[in-house]
Amino acid sequence: MRVSFIPLIFCLSFSTFGGAARKGLAAERVFTPWLEAKPILESQSPRLPAELENADESKWNVWVRKQDKAIRGRLEQGDLDSMVNLLLFGTSFTKQPRIVVENITQASRSGLLRARVDDLIGGLQNPGNNERLVFVASLLRRLSVASDPGRFIYTNLQRVLQERRDLAQRAANARQESQSVLDRSSLFRDRGVSLDTSILPDFAIEQTLRDLKRRGILQEGQISRVGVIGPGLDFSDKNEESSYDYYPQQTVQPFAVYDSLIRLGLAAPGGLSLSVLDISMRVLDHVRRARERAGRNAGYVIQLPRDVARPWPPDLVAYWRSLGDQVGATVRAIDPPKVFHGLETRAIEVRPNVVLACEAVDLDIVLERLSLPQPGAFDLLIGTNIFLYYDTFQQTLALQNIGAMLKPGGILLTNDKLPEVLSGSMHQSGMTVVPYNGGDASAREAIGWYQKANR
Repeated sequence: MRVSFIPLIFCLSFSTFGGAARKGLAAERVFTPWLEAKPILESQSPRLPAELENADESKWNVWVRKQDKAIRGRLEQGDLDSMVNLLLFGTSFTKQPRIVVENITQASRSGLLRARVDDLIGGLQNPGNNERLVFVASLLRRLSVASDPGRFIYTNLQRVLQERRDLAQRAANARQESQSVLDRSSLFRDRGVSLDTSILPDFAIEQTLRDLKRRGILQEGQISRVGVIGPGLDFSDKNEESSYDYYPQQTVQPFAVYDSLIRLGLAAPGGLSLSVLDISMRVLDHVRRARERAGRNAGYVIQLPRDVARPWPPDLVAYWRSLGDQVGATVRAIDPPKVFHGLETRAIEVRPNVVLACEAVDLDIVLERLSLPQPGAFDLLIGTNIFLYYDTFQQTLALQNIGAMLKPGGILLTNDKLPEVLSGSMHQSGMTVVPYNGGDASAREAIGWYQKANR
């Protein structure tokens, strides 16, 4: 049977890391093969897309390419969602107070919303070196709305507000129907794919890794190759308390995962390589530019602001204070605007050799996998706030692709409940529940462990 391959272009890079040469990932990416997709399609009927009814290999090959384009196309809507967050919470283009979503009607009546829209339009017309404004301006030009941005901004805001109401109702229904804290019922399956992040999932991942080590599921020095699926890029988060645009865009999760693995002794310094698996060219280009700078011996600076008014438990505060100490050194943080009262800041500069041990890989995890020989397969894959963007069928395909890229016994960590593949090669072997606030039972993160059969 013929399997269709897509060339994946990588330089076979070597970087000095802890005195050892690290070989970069070199692999072809391939769509989920028909022989593996067929039993999944048969098990999903009648919930399949209409194009896949009575599918054969030819239909599958056509559909999978079309669907890959559709998934990647959702990034644009996610960017428009982030533009709304910037409008409401941004401080780099206006001196107006930030707007809490719950107070949007009052802000509209008082003229505050109009003032922020006007300031945003002014910033888009003269963005200077504000990379967020530069990006939004280019996005609006691409959508051919730059000539009348005000109308488009208001229309887009209304769409996002309605979407949030619909999602809140969907989430409430899902909580009533599900008995699992891990199951979020594909909540975002029909919304744009957003890149915004926070360190809370990174804390949950470290706590889960610690739990797995304590249980003996992971051993000292066991991890040498890890992949992070969709790590995100700070732009302007949807939550006011963690939405900041006064520092450059950054990606945190790859370096946070690297940091945790070294801290816990699960990976040896100098013996770990990390792949960023993403469909966003913004994320991929960001990582590649960081590697280019690292090749000139420049580190990667991460800003870590924290609102001290937030009721974090002591272990989360301790994580925030230690984040990065295994991969870099503390540097002076960028001073936040005066509007942020009670904001504690810190910053770390990730060492160039750590940056060079990370690489960017264009991969649609729902429909693609890397064709890896077993010695080069992953020991660990991590995907947080990713799979809730996909329906059950897509999640099943994603887990199949993940299993194909893991070594026997390899583990996926995710905060989403996934349908286990028919082959039985991947199964959920456990879960770690991590509280964010000891006084609020709902402020927690559940991380499921999905393990590949050890055979």
